[in-house]
Amino acid sequence: MARLDFLLSDLETKGGSDLHLAAGLPPRMRCHGALAEVAGQADLTDASLRELMREIVSNSQWREYEDTGDLDFAYGIPGVARFRGNYLVQERGAAAVFRIIPEEVLSLDALKLPQAITSLTELQKGLVLVTGPTGSGKSTTLAAMLDRINRTWPRHIVTIEDPVEFVHQNRKSVVSHREAGAHTRGFGPALRAAIREDADVILVGEMRDRETIALAITAAEMGLLVFGTLHTNGAAKTIDRIIDAFPAEEQNQVRISLSESLAGVVSQLLLPTADGKGRCAVHEILLRTQGLPNVIREGNTPMLNSIIQSGRGDGMQAMDDAIMAALKAGLVLPLDAYAKAADKKRFEPLLQDAEKPAA
Repeated sequence: MARLDFLLSDLETKGGSDLHLAAGLPPRMRCHGALAEVAGQADLTDASLRELMREIVSNSQWREYEDTGDLDFAYGIPGVARFRGNYLVQERGAAAVFRIIPEEVLSLDALKLPQAITSLTELQKGLVLVTGPTGSGKSTTLAAMLDRINRTWPRHIVTIEDPVEFVHQNRKSVVSHREAGAHTRGFGPALRAAIREDADVILVGEMRDRETIALAITAAEMGLLVFGTLHTNGAAKTIDRIIDAFPAEEQNQVRISLSESLAGVVSQLLLPTADGKGRCAVHEILLRTQGLPNVIREGNTPMLNSIIQSGRGDGMQAMDDAIMAALKAGLVLPLDAYAKAADKKRFEPLLQDAEKPAA
């Protein structure tokens, strides 16, 4: 058993999300969003940390880390969890960060996600984007969406990730997991191949560059259901980010293609729960309507908020409305809601009420 397994198992036992290791410091864990030292652990030296890191990777992976100073990979402990690992070099020497990937894929119901998100799994084609900052739970939400497809319909699902995170067992669907670098040269080549692999559903782990974005849009235009992620906040910023990835002379054509293929945008944030024992997911949801293609083609993204407000009956919601609903339900605290809200003035009165002493 690798010595790191003890720390990683402890991370899972304590309900943490990330393990941080760095030369010159003791190990730290992130639990419920807060980073704290692991009790009873001494400072790591560069040499001792490199010994721990070396034990769980292959010779070729270790050479890559020594040559480049960076390494991304997945590591599993049977019966515990899988972990997304990142090795890096920093001022004091070696460092590593591990993000836990639960072995069990939680269902949409278990995650208590809005029904509108479930409806996106019932689509036959189109581009569905799940967005949010790093650590906002995008991978968990996407895994739940793919799990529902996998358990409900006989389809070929191809995931393209770096590294592979959630591993889905074949249910009604056949799932092909592909890791950039290990199974294919990159996201672009894997996307081109997926179009020829009789895929019905494609997951693009990260739409990092113009080529990947263009191919994802093309696949959706060709009749595939494509799920992708971006590190953006909100539907408007997501659409602008896609358009801005292309040169000015190509942007009009991209707007046309995106207007025809975009099926929905789910933006996600995590807030600490009011009891301090977990985190609560809140979502902005944009679904396809008759008016959406025109708004995208015209580049009138400020109008997206009006589309979301008018589509509330269909399950659409703005992020601030979702945060307010969580606050009024007592799921989150006023200060945390205020910190994540875009319209701060809307939340100030509730913040002031919370600060008033009890009578």
